[in-house]
Amino acid sequence: MKNDQASDILREYLKRENNRITPERFEVLDAALEFDGHFSADELYISMKNRNSRVSRATVYKTLEILASCDLISPRNFGDNMKRYESSFKRQNHDHLICMDCGRIVEFVNPKIAKIQTDICDELGFEPSSYSFNLFTRCKNKKTCKYYNDKTNS
Repeated sequence: MKNDQASDILREYLKRENNRITPERFEVLDAALEFDGHFSADELYISMKNRNSRVSRATVYKTLEILASCDLISPRNFGDNMKRYESSFKRQNHDHLICMDCGRIVEFVNPKIAKIQTDICDELGFEPSSYSFNLFTRCKNKKTCKYYNDKTNS
Protein backbone atom coordinates (compact mmCIF):
# COMPACT_ATOMS: atom_id res chain seq x y z
CA MET A 1 0.00 0.00 0.00
CA LYS A 2 1.75 3.07 -1.28
CA ASN A 3 -0.61 5.72 0.02
CA ASP A 4 -1.41 5.16 3.67
CA GLN A 5 -4.03 7.92 3.98
CA ALA A 6 -6.00 6.70 0.95
CA SER A 7 -5.69 3.13 2.21
CA ASP A 8 -7.09 4.18 5.58
CA ILE A 9 -10.07 5.85 3.88
CA LEU A 10 -10.74 2.72 1.84
CA ARG A 11 -10.35 0.40 4.83
CA GLU A 12 -12.79 2.45 6.94
CA TYR A 13 -15.30 2.58 4.06
CA LEU A 14 -15.10 -1.19 3.54
CA LYS A 15 -15.65 -1.82 7.25
CA ARG A 16 -18.57 0.63 7.46
CA GLU A 17 -20.27 -0.90 4.40
CA ASN A 18 -19.55 -4.49 5.50
CA ASN A 19 -17.41 -5.22 2.43
CA ARG A 20 -14.49 -7.61 2.48
CA ILE A 21 -11.06 -6.09 3.03
CA THR A 22 -8.78 -7.78 0.49
CA PRO A 23 -5.24 -7.07 -0.77
CA GLU A 24 -6.59 -6.97 -4.33
CA ARG A 25 -8.76 -3.95 -3.56
CA PHE A 26 -5.74 -2.07 -2.23
CA GLU A 27 -3.76 -3.07 -5.31
CA VAL A 28 -6.51 -1.54 -7.49
CA LEU A 29 -6.47 1.57 -5.28
CA ASP A 30 -2.72 2.02 -5.78
CA ALA A 31 -2.97 1.48 -9.55
CA ALA A 32 -5.88 3.93 -9.86
CA LEU A 33 -4.12 6.65 -7.86
CA GLU A 34 -0.89 6.19 -9.84
CA PHE A 35 -2.58 6.22 -13.26
CA ASP A 36 -1.63 9.34 -15.18
CA GLY A 37 -4.78 11.00 -16.47
CA HIS A 38 -8.22 9.58 -17.18
CA PHE A 39 -8.78 5.84 -17.51
CA SER A 40 -11.49 3.29 -18.14
CA ALA A 41 -11.83 0.16 -16.05
CA ASP A 42 -10.44 -1.89 -18.93
CA GLU A 43 -7.45 0.44 -19.37
CA LEU A 44 -6.65 0.11 -15.67
CA TYR A 45 -7.08 -3.67 -15.83
CA ILE A 46 -4.73 -3.94 -18.84
CA SER A 47 -2.19 -1.66 -17.16
CA MET A 48 -2.27 -3.85 -14.06
CA LYS A 49 -1.96 -7.05 -16.14
CA ASN A 50 1.07 -5.56 -17.92
CA ARG A 51 2.66 -5.25 -14.47
CA ASN A 52 1.90 -8.92 -13.76
CA SER A 53 -1.05 -8.32 -11.47
CA ARG A 54 -3.35 -11.27 -10.82
CA VAL A 55 -6.38 -9.11 -10.03
CA SER A 56 -9.46 -10.12 -12.01
CA ARG A 57 -11.33 -7.78 -14.33
CA ALA A 58 -14.43 -8.15 -12.12
CA THR A 59 -12.44 -7.05 -9.06
CA VAL A 60 -11.18 -3.99 -10.93
CA TYR A 61 -14.72 -3.00 -11.97
CA LYS A 62 -16.21 -3.55 -8.50
CA THR A 63 -13.33 -1.83 -6.71
CA LEU A 64 -13.53 1.24 -8.96
CA GLU A 65 -17.18 1.64 -7.97
CA ILE A 66 -16.18 1.36 -4.30
CA LEU A 67 -13.36 3.90 -4.75
CA ALA A 68 -15.82 6.31 -6.38
CA SER A 69 -18.27 5.80 -3.50
CA CYS A 70 -15.66 6.82 -0.96
CA ASP A 71 -14.48 9.79 -3.10
CA LEU A 72 -10.97 8.51 -3.80
CA ILE A 73 -11.63 8.61 -7.55
CA SER A 74 -14.18 10.46 -9.64
CA PRO A 75 -16.18 8.97 -12.51
CA ARG A 76 -16.15 11.06 -15.68
CA ASN A 77 -18.28 11.00 -18.81
CA PHE A 78 -16.79 12.78 -21.79
CA GLY A 79 -19.68 12.21 -24.19
CA ASP A 80 -18.37 9.05 -25.83
CA ASN A 81 -20.43 6.51 -23.85
CA MET A 82 -17.35 5.34 -21.96
CA LYS A 83 -17.09 5.74 -18.22
CA ARG A 84 -13.68 7.00 -17.23
CA TYR A 85 -12.17 7.72 -13.86
CA GLU A 86 -9.49 9.95 -12.43
CA SER A 87 -7.96 10.26 -9.02
CA SER A 88 -9.70 12.82 -6.83
CA PHE A 89 -7.48 12.10 -3.85
CA LYS A 90 -5.46 15.21 -2.93
CA ARG A 91 -6.20 16.82 -6.31
CA GLN A 92 -7.35 20.33 -7.04
CA ASN A 93 -10.82 20.53 -8.54
CA HIS A 94 -10.57 21.15 -12.27
CA ASP A 95 -12.63 21.20 -15.44
CA HIS A 96 -12.28 19.70 -18.91
CA LEU A 97 -12.23 20.72 -22.57
CA ILE A 98 -12.99 17.74 -24.83
CA CYS A 99 -12.43 17.83 -28.60
CA MET A 100 -15.41 16.13 -30.21
CA ASP A 101 -13.26 15.18 -33.23
CA CYS A 102 -10.02 13.77 -31.82
CA GLY A 103 -11.10 13.12 -28.22
CA ARG A 104 -8.23 15.10 -26.71
CA ILE A 105 -9.01 16.13 -23.13
CA VAL A 106 -7.46 19.25 -21.65
CA GLU A 107 -7.77 19.95 -17.94
CA PHE A 108 -7.96 23.53 -16.73
CA VAL A 109 -8.70 25.51 -13.58
CA ASN A 110 -10.62 28.76 -13.61
CA PRO A 111 -11.67 30.29 -10.28
CA LYS A 112 -14.62 32.03 -11.99
CA ILE A 113 -16.25 28.65 -12.69
CA ALA A 114 -15.83 27.51 -9.08
CA LYS A 115 -17.36 30.79 -7.91
CA ILE A 116 -20.31 30.42 -10.28
CA GLN A 117 -21.21 26.99 -8.89
CA THR A 118 -20.91 28.30 -5.32
CA ASP A 119 -23.05 31.35 -6.14
CA ILE A 120 -25.74 29.23 -7.79
CA CYS A 121 -25.86 26.86 -4.80
CA ASP A 122 -26.14 29.78 -2.37
CA GLU A 123 -28.87 31.42 -4.45
CA LEU A 124 -30.94 28.23 -4.63
CA GLY A 125 -30.35 27.08 -1.04
CA PHE A 126 -27.85 24.30 -1.59
CA GLU A 127 -24.39 23.52 -0.30
CA PRO A 128 -21.90 22.52 -3.01
CA SER A 129 -20.52 19.00 -2.71
CA SER A 130 -18.80 18.49 -6.04
CA TYR A 131 -19.28 19.41 -9.65
CA SER A 132 -18.10 18.46 -13.11
CA PHE A 133 -17.79 20.98 -15.91
CA ASN A 134 -17.02 19.76 -19.42
CA LEU A 135 -16.82 21.95 -22.50
CA PHE A 136 -17.28 19.98 -25.72
CA THR A 137 -15.16 21.65 -28.38
CA ARG A 138 -13.39 21.24 -31.71
CA CYS A 139 -9.67 21.91 -32.18
CA LYS A 140 -9.18 25.31 -33.84
CA ASN A 141 -5.97 24.22 -35.52
CA LYS A 142 -6.93 21.32 -37.81
CA LYS A 143 -3.22 20.66 -38.54
CA THR A 144 -2.62 19.64 -34.92
CA CYS A 145 -5.93 17.80 -34.42
CA LYS A 146 -5.33 14.05 -34.42
CA TYR A 147 -8.73 13.43 -36.02
CA TYR A 148 -7.97 15.50 -39.11
CA ASN A 149 -4.40 14.22 -39.36
CA ASP A 150 -5.59 10.60 -39.24
CA LYS A 151 -8.16 11.29 -42.00
CA THR A 152 -5.60 12.88 -44.35
CA ASN A 153 -3.00 10.16 -43.72
CA SER A 154 -5.46 7.35 -44.53
